[in-house]
Amino acid sequence: MASTKDTMRRRAERIRRAVKKVANGRPRLSVHRSSKHIYAQIIDDSVGRTLASASSLDAKLKGDLKTGADVEAAAAVGKLVAERAKEAGVSDVVFDRGSFIYHGRVKAVAEGAREGGLNF
Repeated sequence: MASTKDTMRRRAERIRRAVKKVANGRPRLSVHRSSKHIYAQIIDDSVGRTLASASSLDAKLKGDLKTGADVEAAAAVGKLVAERAKEAGVSDVVFDRGSFIYHGRVKAVAEGAREGGLNF
């Protein structure tokens, strides 16, 4: 029987494979959440480079947030990564939720990025 770690890894690979198939050259907005923080980065898979990133650990956000593990922090991270993506010249991305369900904090990152001006 597969462990939880193996199951999550396989699920993330399956989602990433599907995302790359529909990307059409657009970079992907990858989200990772832990029990204490949330991280987002925009990755150009054609060259394997991170174009923009943000997390609840950023000095710009850390003072304003009550905790890095709630929906408000996730929305703030989404807005910040969208702002940094605009500075890098990125406006269209594909959303990569990894092995996480599109719900709660992951959904808040996506909505915050859309409010910040990213299209996906």
